[in-house]
Amino acid sequence: MTEETSSQPFLSQELLDLLRDPEEGHPLAPDDSHTKLTSPTTGKTYPIINGIPRFVDQEHLSSFGLQWNKYEVAHDDEDRATFSAKTGMELSELKGLKILDAGCGGGRYCKVAAEAGGIVFGADHTTAVEKAQKLCAHLDQVHLVQADLKHLPFEPESFDFVFSIGVMHHDKDTRAVFDAVARMVKPGGRYSVWLYRKNQWWQEWINTGLRKITTRMSPEKLEPWCRLGAWLGGIPVINKTLNKVINFSNHPNWENRVCDTFDWFAPAYQYHHTVGELCSWFEQAGFENLKVLPPEKTGGVYRWCYDHNLLIGSGVNVQGTKFSTVQSS
Repeated sequence: MTEETSSQPFLSQELLDLLRDPEEGHPLAPDDSHTKLTSPTTGKTYPIINGIPRFVDQEHLSSFGLQWNKYEVAHDDEDRATFSAKTGMELSELKGLKILDAGCGGGRYCKVAAEAGGIVFGADHTTAVEKAQKLCAHLDQVHLVQADLKHLPFEPESFDFVFSIGVMHHDKDTRAVFDAVARMVKPGGRYSVWLYRKNQWWQEWINTGLRKITTRMSPEKLEPWCRLGAWLGGIPVINKTLNKVINFSNHPNWENRVCDTFDWFAPAYQYHHTVGELCSWFEQAGFENLKVLPPEKTGGVYRWCYDHNLLIGSGVNVQGTKFSTVQSS
């Protein structure tokens, strides 16, 4: 990822070439020690901490920084399968592509894409980028920033492939995040987005009511309840029935269950969307050849529940290709 001295990692030239002031769009230059970036045009400065440029604080997303740094949730085979299912991209397609993981969290999918040969840039609003740095330490082609997805510090239209899995719906304006990230895609490039699906009215009512309570709890008070949910998620039958009423994870791994349940109940913002809504965003942002991606899991009963919006925590998932030329209206 970086060249290192005994004290401060140095940013790669590949990252420096793409970095821009997130507000003004001007190129940024590091100081001699690579401890800050400066805009020669405006004089604005941004710190580089532990080799990662920092453009924001965690703010309302601090719970994500906590969970991703605390729990070990990466599983190589599963992460590769999930990546392909939720992006619509085969790993064999990634070699040599310049890729943006918008909302990279702890870096699971940065690692997958880079190991498949992609040149990967990961951006996250939280200190989870530090976990991603450790996870991807063996990969020179992974470059990380802590930044707001609505104000990314990159040159627009720089990426061959951009993806975002389970992130945008945690901002107070999902559409604004979608549009800002869409601007990073090159003409002819591909863009894949996974968002929480809107469920049946009664499921929405129950879980929205619970979240009004849990989002006011400190992480220390919420975590034991998430551990209870993780315990329930390991009990046969209950983990396939009760969790359709009150959401808790039934992932095979205990730490994933705790982390996924915490991910549902802790964030300040959480919005649910429909396939039609997401497709309209792609079209309005200048994308064509839309593909509605199917869920990763199979089975007749599962697909029936999925198609009838009964699976809490399931997603709407679309890939599109950016118009290669400007389309006339």
